[in-house]
Amino acid sequence: MKSVLKTGVAAIALTALASAASAEGKLALYHWFDYIPQELLEKFTAETGVEVTVETYDSNEALHENLKGGAMGTYDLAVPGDYMVSILASEGLLDTIASGELSNKGNIAPEWANPDFDPGRKHSVPYQWGSTSFSVDTSVYGGHIHTTDILFDTPSELVGRINMMDSQGDVMALAALHLGVAQCQSDPGMVAGLGAMLKEVSQNWSSFDTENSRDLLVSGKVDVSMSFHGDAAKARGEKSSLQYAFPAQGYLVWMDNIVLLKDAPNRANALKFMDFMLEPENIAAVTNYARYSAGVTGVEAYLDPELATLPEANPVPGSGEGVFVQACDPATQALYDQAWAELRS
Repeated sequence: MKSVLKTGVAAIALTALASAASAEGKLALYHWFDYIPQELLEKFTAETGVEVTVETYDSNEALHENLKGGAMGTYDLAVPGDYMVSILASEGLLDTIASGELSNKGNIAPEWANPDFDPGRKHSVPYQWGSTSFSVDTSVYGGHIHTTDILFDTPSELVGRINMMDSQGDVMALAALHLGVAQCQSDPGMVAGLGAMLKEVSQNWSSFDTENSRDLLVSGKVDVSMSFHGDAAKARGEKSSLQYAFPAQGYLVWMDNIVLLKDAPNRANALKFMDFMLEPENIAAVTNYARYSAGVTGVEAYLDPELATLPEANPVPGSGEGVFVQACDPATQALYDQAWAELRS
């Protein structure tokens, strides 16, 4: 993670982090990689005296697996995507924010104040939102890029030149859009068919790598990569031939959220950080750094003007609808877990 401490998840590291985080004036944040400027963390420390320790992950599923695997009580806050907030809440892994505990809760933009994945914002506050699709190096491929055929019915010149995210939810949701089927299919045969399709077309891909997608594109190691739109914008800034696709079949949208974890060792400091991130100037600093969009009112005065015209943030004519990844019921999710495990085996 750029400018932020990155550690592994070995037991010894978790133990050390838990010990440090339990001290007075500490906060343990579990966060996506390369997604927050170090200067903002330093500003929070300067204002509150609370020292922030950050550990990172590269997918919602990795976050979930680590928390379920024994890391609860280690971290105070995490930053899951929309569907993962629902899953964490349903499994009792999130604490409830009582009325009046956040003085800046009124700054949440109305459209994000009562989302389906966290009605009433009982467990979370908005962080950033954006889209997930893929970028293509147009100096290598001159064909039409605004189609999921690039990934799932790959042109011959791109075979072996595609990087996919190592994220079950994103890959399988985008595949469902390609096939024109609903997410969360409960029919085992349907899910098996989806998994078989992915297994077959994966022979055309070179890698599953979320964290290094930008570097892979810029270096020319791949010519296509699934990407969050902010990462795609940063990659284009380094290599102008990269273009972000808005497929006619549709693309993914998401909102990341700061959640209060159950058994947070520094709950009061966690609430301070959530309030801090609901201040327009502070969350705008994340937007300017990461190139996404904030879910807080009043940020406009603090934003880089270039963000309004980013090609990666403005769908092209003829693009399909942006859809959220859905949280499936446990029995259905088990079918998708099995299909994903077979794909990645």
